[in-house]
Amino acid sequence: MRKSTSSPLAPTPAGTYSGGMTHGGILYLSGQGPFDAQGDRVGTTFAEQVRQTFTNLQVNAEAAGTHLHNTIRYGVYLKNLDDFGEFNELAKEFFIDPYPARTTIEAALRGFDVEIDAIVAVPNQK
Repeated sequence: MRKSTSSPLAPTPAGTYSGGMTHGGILYLSGQGPFDAQGDRVGTTFAEQVRQTFTNLQVNAEAAGTHLHNTIRYGVYLKNLDDFGEFNELAKEFFIDPYPARTTIEAALRGFDVEIDAIVAVPNQK
């Protein structure tokens, strides 16, 4: 059975989607950006935006009873692929080895520099 999950510490979805959905021990997290719970953009630097985006993913993961360390795969959408190297270094703050699978795509993001979605295992849930 699928179940919607979200944290009040992350921004409310801006459309017809959930912050996350769990099913069969897997959490599917919708894309998050560098926004606070009120929907205001956070961060003037790329690093600040990445950290806020990962924080939003983490609080939604915690609301589902898991942690980003259990990530199986994540997708990264960068406004500029020139930020790829810096992103790699910042991601080490949020993931542990072995690192999850990942796809990174340059995207026409408007008003912010990064968006990330994730697929996360939820231990002890079937």
